[in-house]
Amino acid sequence: MSLQQELLNRSGNKCELCTADANLLVYEVPPASNANADNSIIVCKTCLDQIEKSEQINAEHWKGLTETMWSEFAPVQVVAWRMLSRLRNEGWAADSLDILYLDEETLEWAKKTGDHEQDGTVEFHQDNNGARLLEGDTVVLIKTLDVKGSTISAKLGTVVKNIRLVHDNTEQIEGKVEGQTIVILTKYLRKG
Repeated sequence: MSLQQELLNRSGNKCELCTADANLLVYEVPPASNANADNSIIVCKTCLDQIEKSEQINAEHWKGLTETMWSEFAPVQVVAWRMLSRLRNEGWAADSLDILYLDEETLEWAKKTGDHEQDGTVEFHQDNNGARLLEGDTVVLIKTLDVKGSTISAKLGTVVKNIRLVHDNTEQIEGKVEGQTIVILTKYLRKG
């Protein structure tokens, strides 16, 4: 039996966090390696995107944790604890976190990623209008920019195609202007 089928059987064909029954995927709970039923859970795509911070956290979506946090399975408990910790500014989440008991080993696992020390917000690359930027997008400069260390000037209205996001700084992207790769501040561009 595949791991996915084993987890689907365990969960009754539902997300082990929100109980949704569509778009279910296996999630290996970090820092685990070598996925198995003892370190993985079945989750819906919405939960997965928010767990992995590829989408902004939606507190309403997670209210089901008040029930699913009582799972007998450690990986479900770990992710429930991490998500409740990220949502701790919500009254219901703080209350749930206060009453959620994890044994010492499970709590240590839950704290390993350090995710519980952060709040639920996720920062994304955004243009000057607040539109989310993604790898490969096309943008337009809204200001003429002098390129440091170069004689070129990136003119107002210049179209920059196939941008790359600077992963450790949400205020910067990389793109080619006149054949040269430059770093551009997101506040000086709009999505094309």
